Amino acid sequence: MKFQNPIIPGFYPDPSICRAGEDYYLVNSSFEYFPGVPLFHSRDLVHWEQIGHCLTRRSQLEIADGYPSVSGIFAPTIRCYNNRFYMITTNKALGTKGGGNFFVYTDDINGEWSDPVWIDFKGIDPDLFFDDDGKVFYTGAWNGIRQCEIDINTGKRLTEPRLIWTGSGAKNPEGPHLYKINGVYYLMIAEGGTSYGHMVTIARSQNPCGPFESCPRNPVLTHRGSKSEIQATGHADIIQAHNSTWWMVCLGIRPVPYPEVHHLGRETFLAPVKWDDDGWPVIGFGGEVLMETEADCLPQFSFPEKPARDNFDTEKLDPQWNFIRNPHNEDWSLTERRGFLTLHGSHRTLEDGGSPAFAGRRLRHFNCRISTHLEFNPVNDSEEAGLTMFLNGEMTSVNSGGHHYEIALTRLDGKKFLIFRRRIGSLWKVENTAEYSGNAVILGVQASYREFEFYYEPVGTFNNAPPINGNTQPLGQPVFFGRGETHLLSAEAGGGFTGLYAGLYATGNGRRCSAAAYFDWFDYTVTADPGMISYWDYIKC
Repeated sequence: MKFQNPIIPGFYPDPSICRAGEDYYLVNSSFEYFPGVPLFHSRDLVHWEQIGHCLTRRSQLEIADGYPSVSGIFAPTIRCYNNRFYMITTNKALGTKGGGNFFVYTDDINGEWSDPVWIDFKGIDPDLFFDDDGKVFYTGAWNGIRQCEIDINTGKRLTEPRLIWTGSGAKNPEGPHLYKINGVYYLMIAEGGTSYGHMVTIARSQNPCGPFESCPRNPVLTHRGSKSEIQATGHADIIQAHNSTWWMVCLGIRPVPYPEVHHLGRETFLAPVKWDDDGWPVIGFGGEVLMETEADCLPQFSFPEKPARDNFDTEKLDPQWNFIRNPHNEDWSLTERRGFLTLHGSHRTLEDGGSPAFAGRRLRHFNCRISTHLEFNPVNDSEEAGLTMFLNGEMTSVNSGGHHYEIALTRLDGKKFLIFRRRIGSLWKVENTAEYSGNAVILGVQASYREFEFYYEPVGTFNNAPPINGNTQPLGQPVFFGRGETHLLSAEAGGGFTGLYAGLYATGNGRRCSAAAYFDWFDYTVTADPGMISYWDYIKC
């Protein structure tokens, strides 16, 4: 059977996987977004459905106003032991509290997870390993790969942290996972930094504490220097399926040429694993992951496709939606006006190191059309609401400005206007304005590999469409309003570890809005893929 990579497209990095019978569960890093740690379910390792998040309460995940965009949840690990699920991770926004490392657990994978159990251990990328004798080992990245034994009930260290491996010699040894396979302990890590030099290396020992022997073929996975349209592969986890086959999940990126940058974020990929005669894993095809792979897959099990339109007619937001940091309850509602997502713009903006009135979904495809129906009647100047393509806000005190584009309805000098604005670091510009008399409008963006094209559609009765700049516009006809290059919203341009979000937002730009913004629906439609020329073919042109 053939399957297509990535198995989970869009900003879903640092995958970790576990098995419970014939069910598979996978988690990813979420950084500054809330809820934290998206949780996926699969029956065949190829098709995945998001069933929720592990961290859904502020008591589990605090990323309050003021934390930079590079804070939050780093590199979770999920494991199942004695029918209980454990997820361990690092909250970089709480570095002073137990080193920021903690785990949560649940006996119902579809239910709530516990409050954090904190572990006094520095570093990032924690892993849990349950040995046959009942001992539990915590392994993390802190000036190399370090390990200690812990009490799984309290999180208390039972041994002092010890250095067990420094990797194969590349920079940034991190993302460790410890396994016991056929009586041998394997330690798999990521090296080279989570960019184009990324790689996976592995070592083994007869003891969970080492010493560890490095695989002579390290790295066992890397795309550095390759011509593949997949790059930066690394930070992996392996699993044995219920049919005895072995698999690896890893992160990777799909750069857009030229310049060679990525804006969808680091995504989740799948590769088959074989074991050679010397007991070392052979990953994928020559240590690489392919976009289309022929493998001995599990029987196909797909989930019903989600509708393109979210009508906001449920009591909770779909798990695909996120807030920036911990949301303020007074800023949003699904019940204030039934069938609408209501946002009350606060003084916070998309630029602030806080949580604006914002709800967004990951951009998961190069080619798609996104639109929303907005009702908004701004009372005071500078009140605005709209649709944004958002990479980040202000990251640090020395890096002024974020990276995002937006199309919005606002009030300026006592009149309502539609605006299109681009923000690239410290550079920003309102590139287009159109006076608009109505309170309702459809805002949209057509995404392709290279650019985003923003548009609006007037909303009203057929004979009474709201005039724009004094001219009546036909209903149902999109009006092109501005464009922005995708590469300026890439991680290479904007920094950080995330990918793009399509977000709905409202702001008073320094004070609270007097009027609420009502979003009736949100559409996300995948459009025809014309095919992307690779970077290597591009430079030959």
